[in-house]
Amino acid sequence: MFSVSTQSLLKGEITVPGSKSHTIRAALLSAMAEGVSVIHNPLASGDGLSALQAAGSFGARVDARKDTWVIEGTGGSLALPDNVLDCGNSGTTTIFAMSLASLCDGFTVITGDEQIRRRPVAALTCALNALGAQAFCTRPACDSPPVVVKGRRGGGEARFSGFNSQVVSSTLLASPLVNGRTVILVEKPLEKPYLQMTLDWMKRYGAAIASRADDYTRFVVEGGGAYTACESVIPADWSAAAFPLVAAVCAPSEVTLCGLDFGDSQGDKIVVDHLIAMGADIAKYEAGGRLFVRGGKPLAGGAVINLNDIPDSLPALAVAACFTRGATTFTGLAHVRVKETDRVAVMQAELAKFGAEVQTTADSMTVRGSFAAGERPLHGAEADSHGDHRIAMALAVAGLACGGQTRVQGAECADVSFPGFFALLSSVGASIKLHE
Repeated sequence: MFSVSTQSLLKGEITVPGSKSHTIRAALLSAMAEGVSVIHNPLASGDGLSALQAAGSFGARVDARKDTWVIEGTGGSLALPDNVLDCGNSGTTTIFAMSLASLCDGFTVITGDEQIRRRPVAALTCALNALGAQAFCTRPACDSPPVVVKGRRGGGEARFSGFNSQVVSSTLLASPLVNGRTVILVEKPLEKPYLQMTLDWMKRYGAAIASRADDYTRFVVEGGGAYTACESVIPADWSAAAFPLVAAVCAPSEVTLCGLDFGDSQGDKIVVDHLIAMGADIAKYEAGGRLFVRGGKPLAGGAVINLNDIPDSLPALAVAACFTRGATTFTGLAHVRVKETDRVAVMQAELAKFGAEVQTTADSMTVRGSFAAGERPLHGAEADSHGDHRIAMALAVAGLACGGQTRVQGAECADVSFPGFFALLSSVGASIKLHE
C-alpha cells in the first residue's frame, strides 16, 4: 500500500492513541502478576498486539475487549510457549520476551519480522548467560533473532554499555521473580526516560527496586518477590503525537491535540519544547491535556538538539527542520541507526528526494531549512517508508507542507504505533490518504 499527500490546511481536534511503550510494559507485567489486571486505552495494534500475544504465549489468560484488556496473570509461574514466539515488528516485545523466557524451564524460540531479524541482541544474550540462563542466536556469525532462551536464570550481576535501554529494562522486569539479588550496572545510560518508565511500572505492580535514580547507572532488585495485578490507564503516546504535531506546525493550521499527559515519564514530550524553541506557535494547556497549534510560518534554524534520550523523535523533528530559515543539527544519534531501520541514513536519503539538504556523521544529522536565503522550497516526492512506521508517518507529513504530490510506498506500516493515522489527519482537513 502507499499514501498520497499534498499541501493542506489543517483545522480541528486530534486525539492521540495510547502509548506503545506503556502498553507493552503493562501487558507483560500483567502476564507475570498474581491476579487479574485491567488495562484501559491500550495500543490495540502493531506492537501492542505483539505484546498481548506474548503475554498469552507465556500462559496468561487474555481477554481483549474494546478499549480494554483484561489479563489474568500467571503469578510468576510462566508457561513455556508451545510454539515459536513471533514478535512481529516489535523490537521492545522481542527484547522483553527474552527475559520472560529466562524464567521458564525449557527452550523458548523468539523471532520477528525481517527487521527484527536484523536487530542485534548480543548485549542481552550475554547478560542472560551471565545470570545463569542459556541464550544464543540460531545463525552462525549473526547476533540477531531468531534467538533461543532456556531458563531458569538467577540473581547475579549484569553489565550493560547503556547503548540500548531496552536490554536494561528487560533485565529489570524479570529480576523480582528470580532466586537471589540482581545488580544491574549501566556504563553510559541512554534513553533514560524509558528506564524510568520501566521502574514506574514495576513499582505499580508491587516491585521494590533500589536504584541510582539520578544517573540510572546502578539498580538493585531483590529476588523471590512477586508482582500484584492492578488496573491502569495507558496515557497517550508522545512519540506518536510528534507526527500530527509537526504536521500542524509546518502546514497552515489551527489544530488541537487532545488526551495528553504532561506529567508522564515519556521523554518525547520534550519535542513540544524543541518546536517552541524553533519558533512554533504552540500553546500548552497542561491541566486539560491539550496542545493548541497555529502553524504554517517558517521556523528558526540554528538549534543543536541532543536526541540521546528521545531517539524516536528524529524522523518527525527532521521534517520540522526542513521548514526553517537555517540549519538544525541533531546529535546523539548512534543508537538511532539500529532501530527498525538506520533512521539516520534513511531520513537523509528520503528527504533528499524532497529537495532537502541533509548531512550526516556517525552520530549526527544537520538539516538545512528550505527557507534559508536562496534555497528553493521543498517539493513533493516519490518516497519509501522502508517498512518503518516512524519513517512512513514523517514522510507523509512532509508532503502536507510541500508543493506537488508526495507518495510514500509501504505507508501502511504506520499502524504499528498509530492506528488510523491517515484517517485521523484527513479528519482535520489533511489531503492524505492510504491506497491499495
